[in-house]
Amino acid sequence: MVYIILLLVSIFLTYCIRWYTIKKSILDIPNERSSHTHSTPTGGGLAIVSTFYIGLFYFKEQIDIHLFTALLWAIPITIVSILDDIYTLSSKIRFIIQSLSSIMALYSLGGVNNIDFIWFELNGFWLNILAFVSMLWLTNLYNFLDGIDGYAAMETITVGIGFFILFQNPLGLVVSVSSLGFLFFNWHKASIFMGDVGSVTLGFIFSIFVFYDTGHGNIYIWLILLSLFWFDATVTLSRRYFNHEKITEAHKKHAYQRLVQSGWSPSRVVMYSGSINFFFLFLLDKLKTLQVLLIINIIIMYLLLKFIDMKKDFK
Repeated sequence: MVYIILLLVSIFLTYCIRWYTIKKSILDIPNERSSHTHSTPTGGGLAIVSTFYIGLFYFKEQIDIHLFTALLWAIPITIVSILDDIYTLSSKIRFIIQSLSSIMALYSLGGVNNIDFIWFELNGFWLNILAFVSMLWLTNLYNFLDGIDGYAAMETITVGIGFFILFQNPLGLVVSVSSLGFLFFNWHKASIFMGDVGSVTLGFIFSIFVFYDTGHGNIYIWLILLSLFWFDATVTLSRRYFNHEKITEAHKKHAYQRLVQSGWSPSRVVMYSGSINFFFLFLLDKLKTLQVLLIINIIIMYLLLKFIDMKKDFK
């Protein structure tokens, strides 16, 4: 019942935020690098984040206090992202806040001093540096991949369901229903966008989930659940770097964007991406050989990328 209530809260908040942003003309104005063609209200991700925190406090007694405290450090990122959606802040300010929140979240989790890869383990304080960099990357790549209607929301829903099924953590369903309420307004054609307040905060929240428990090969599970996003973002960044492009500039070269440019509708891309995520969730739930499954996952991600390259060249 609580999940239905949270879904209704998300729908209501998204509707209210859409009304307010239209009234105040808080709009995403399209440019040559945008995937949309009409000015659209933005900041709807605030409904996702607000609903998530309502659920977080509701389930406070059922989750680890370290995880609860770490998730509170997403709030500074949410605040600075709201301001960035409205006023466009300096990237330095955003980076400083994201860095401080990442450090404090890792401190709240007790640090990352061990990562179990099943076949071997990595130990040492230096893993906190790896975790810090990974948190920053996941926080920002989630924003990079929020470029067509429904894509980031669908990723959040499917990964959240995976978190719930595989880890029996209620926060998985909380983040899923919070995003589902927003998705009703974000399906193609979207009547409101998520904005940085949604995508950046969600990326940070998932980064906390990733490093909350690095034992028992859990890192493999997260690499597979989030593979559509991290694989696309990492490969695209690497390609642009080796092409001597200015990697800090906005672009439309991510795989999902090129698939839309090739003629696929955003809805078709989103439905296929959701199906791929559920396929791997099924395998994760049924198979226990996580190392082999990760290899299969990366091979499939590579083949999907080559398919998209054939549809639309990376130029």
